Amino acid sequence: MGGTVVEIGLAAEEFALSQTAARFEDLQYEIERVVAHDTDHVMPYVWIDGPSVGEIESVLEDDDSVEEFDRLADLEEERLYRMEWVDQIDTLVQILVEEDGAILSAQGNGDDWTLRILFPTRDALSRTHDYCEDQGLRMDIYTIYNVDDGRKGRFGLTDSQQDTLLSAFERGYYEIPRDTSMTELAEEMDVSHQALSERLRRGHEALVENTVVIGREDGTENEREKREA
Repeated sequence: MGGTVVEIGLAAEEFALSQTAARFEDLQYEIERVVAHDTDHVMPYVWIDGPSVGEIESVLEDDDSVEEFDRLADLEEERLYRMEWVDQIDTLVQILVEEDGAILSAQGNGDDWTLRILFPTRDALSRTHDYCEDQGLRMDIYTIYNVDDGRKGRFGLTDSQQDTLLSAFERGYYEIPRDTSMTELAEEMDVSHQALSERLRRGHEALVENTVVIGREDGTENEREKREA
């Protein structure tokens, strides 16, 4: 099975419901699911936690990102809406459908949306990233990891890799000249020289792969598979 999970941030003003959120302090919204009838027609189901029905819906009617909406449920302060968004937003959702991407979760507030998306391959993620950039939609990548590897931290780093890189940075290992040697750093962290070297190398590789490489179209996923074979 496998696949790649990425957590991204999108500015609300570049995605959806920014005008609605701007009208209400501490407004929260969450996509329950996205139904794709085809690549040209998708409908998000959105929970909105906030003020009264009348207040919310009067603002939704004036929100430039919303073409139509229907209220499906009203649970005191939480309401479920089926929405149709304008073409610019539908474009992002449609590319996810085309690349077999699945939105695992999507939450927003007045400033940002945070989405967690499952892609079948790293290349599918790269194509989506490129497409969004071409459309002027900036994606901030917070976390990325392969499903087969288990969940990792930000930029695909394991806890030990993140701790090692942070310790190396804080102790001046990356300064010119260095304030500490690898031997001294290994002693402080109570690990062998070889173990420290491997953690640093794998940590550097994860950082490059999940920051610099994202967005390239030169088959980096296949190249990595060849190196590991």
